[in-house]
Amino acid sequence: MTTRNCPRRRDEIVQRRAVTAVLAAAALLLTAGCSSDGGGSPDGDGGTSASPSRTAGQSPPAQGTGASTPPAKGSVKVLRTVTTGLSTPWGLAPLDDGDLLVSSRDEATITRVDADSGKKTGLGEVPGVVPSGEGGLLGIALSPEFAADRMIYAYFTSASDNRVVRLRYEEKKPAGQQLGAPDTVLRGIPKGVVHNGGRIAFGPDRMLYVGTGERGETGLSQDKESLGGKILRVTPEGEPAPGNPFPDSPVYSYGHRNVQGLAWDRKQRLFASEFGQNTWDELNAIEPGDNYGWPEAEGESGGDFHDPVHQWGTAEASPSGIAHAEGSVWMAGLRGQRLWRIPLDGTGTSAEPQAFLEEEYGRLRTVAPAGGNRLWLVTSNTDGRIQPKDGDDRILELEVS
Repeated sequence: MTTRNCPRRRDEIVQRRAVTAVLAAAALLLTAGCSSDGGGSPDGDGGTSASPSRTAGQSPPAQGTGASTPPAKGSVKVLRTVTTGLSTPWGLAPLDDGDLLVSSRDEATITRVDADSGKKTGLGEVPGVVPSGEGGLLGIALSPEFAADRMIYAYFTSASDNRVVRLRYEEKKPAGQQLGAPDTVLRGIPKGVVHNGGRIAFGPDRMLYVGTGERGETGLSQDKESLGGKILRVTPEGEPAPGNPFPDSPVYSYGHRNVQGLAWDRKQRLFASEFGQNTWDELNAIEPGDNYGWPEAEGESGGDFHDPVHQWGTAEASPSGIAHAEGSVWMAGLRGQRLWRIPLDGTGTSAEPQAFLEEEYGRLRTVAPAGGNRLWLVTSNTDGRIQPKDGDDRILELEVS
């Protein structure tokens, strides 16, 4: 059952975000000084399941709210369906007024969704995208200076590589023509039919983080000269960010197979979700310069590499997007068709993860904070992996604890 959003909703969102911004500014003043998308087949539709086990990880560079140690048992309530009829949605970027931008992997378009009415307005097509397999128009993120520069960052597959570009959102132009010409920020990320990574996010440090895959060429993950199988950290202009662990390199962490989820907790620690092959999917706490083991290790390694915070059998997860809220990481599962809650105590788990919405909405691609104890959740049922239901794909608004 869905509920209708009241007219006050947008004002409440704006007011809440304004208060958050004021508090954040005050804090800065005070402190200044397949399974990846693949395994046997794309997006975790192949591979074998195994019993999950739990380990504690470590991490660094906030989103979300909630107690530092959340309760062992949580809850998820679907408040409403925000919109339906989306085609191969992938990335999601909430705007300050409460509306949402969503990318289409196969159509290479960005659409604005009115969060009150669900009305969809196309902003236009991103030039240069060449959709194929798991590639296409993937993650999107707003510039840290979006209010002033109106820049949307996008990760996509081109004819030669995966890359990150930025485009100006020109609202005064007619619908469908509101995206300016792309300016390439970062190029040369290996592309393939599978394992293209694709999640991008600006961190609390205002640097751009990029999750990449190894395109099915496993050796790239351990090659620190390659941008594949990594988490990258760059400036908004695409240069290696100050303080990166390897001199003059955008590489922040390596030994990854296919990273599609990035999120920070309240203490600015970075977490990332990662597709395993046929045995283990992972949630990792990311430390700069650390090696996460692929292809030498899938899941726990016994000390040779940085072990995951938690690992799942591939049939239970095949994770894509993640978000932090209410003291937990919330992880969208593709093949697993469920939303995982991972309650945290620092960079370890405080209780066993819980699964919600199992097979209720099909494959789940992206989850993003909606403010307070709410999340946006995007389904992924029109990408050819399963039979879509009427209304797919859709965006849901959730209340979580």
